[in-house]
Amino acid sequence: MPWLLPTRPRPPHRGARRAPLRIAAGAAATVLLAAGCVPGGTGSEPADPPGVEPVERDVRFTSGPDTVHGTFALPPGAESGEKVPAALIISGSGPTDRDGDNPGRMDAGTNLNFARVLADAGVASFRYDKLGSGETGTGSRDEDDPVDYDVFEQEMVDAYAELAAQPEVDPSRLLVLGHSEGALFALRAPEAVAGHPPAALVLAAPPGTRYLDLLDRQLTEQMRTAESAGLSEADATAILSDVRTATARLRAGDPLPEDLSPELEPLFGPQTEPFLREIDALDPLDLARGLPAGTRTLVLWGTEDAQVAEAEVDRLTGGLPDATRVDLDGADHVFRMYDPAPGSVAADADRRFSPDVAPALEDFLDTAL
Repeated sequence: MPWLLPTRPRPPHRGARRAPLRIAAGAAATVLLAAGCVPGGTGSEPADPPGVEPVERDVRFTSGPDTVHGTFALPPGAESGEKVPAALIISGSGPTDRDGDNPGRMDAGTNLNFARVLADAGVASFRYDKLGSGETGTGSRDEDDPVDYDVFEQEMVDAYAELAAQPEVDPSRLLVLGHSEGALFALRAPEAVAGHPPAALVLAAPPGTRYLDLLDRQLTEQMRTAESAGLSEADATAILSDVRTATARLRAGDPLPEDLSPELEPLFGPQTEPFLREIDALDPLDLARGLPAGTRTLVLWGTEDAQVAEAEVDRLTGGLPDATRVDLDGADHVFRMYDPAPGSVAADADRRFSPDVAPALEDFLDTAL
């Protein structure tokens, strides 16, 4: 069944038990990676990038036994000696590299576009290749080595410390920007980092519901699409029934049944069972409610986001009563403009980054940093 989460690597989350690196980095199911757009160019003129080109340098840091590679980006003119505010940018799910690209969407450029917009607003940034992606690769580990969630959180902590240590950065004016799954790490940042906690958070296309609930919704939508392509209603119903049985068993602490539909084996199997239990136990709403008082928060969501539904963002912001929320008309999950009309440009490289991101960020930054 090639339509079953075809390019969606599964995200690591806080509290997850050990799972093979190739799974944690993206070989099994993905929930939070955008779909609905072809990843490569179509021959059309590439869209102009947003913001300004920052002054960049490569930065490496150590996290546990691994060397992590990233890019530090300065606003033009910031080399003059005056310290500037700065943002740590955290990627979405799967093997998504420092620029926000991954094998499923090689031209998404989400993190790079945010870095350019931040530079235009006078804010430096640091983005990095998390374990399983880009130049960092598998680090010191073999592909099949198990990796805890804590490895990814520690990467975030160490990246934040590296950002704060850059000589051009004012460590009292730091923020964390997390895209998609990265928003969960951003929500964890005030508790996880030592020293100077972030003054502000930017949650871009954040998940707002528990993992298995989000997975159920996305699988249901995919089954409906598959039915229109020829899958029988009986087969679709059987698969979704097995998904819900597996979910109930996981939440009850019971072992998974052995007779699930074979198409679900990459999702619900002995290898992923403990990982799924712990992922699903995390509720983004609880993370939001647990933020320290006074944490300034901006929530960005695109109205054409096919991965995170409006109701899910509504749920999350219910735990952030003082947050600023901006819904970006026509933007998809990676904040590129999306036109669903037949024949419209679909390739990421050919679609512009939402022009509404910059003013939303600038207005927020004026008061948050």
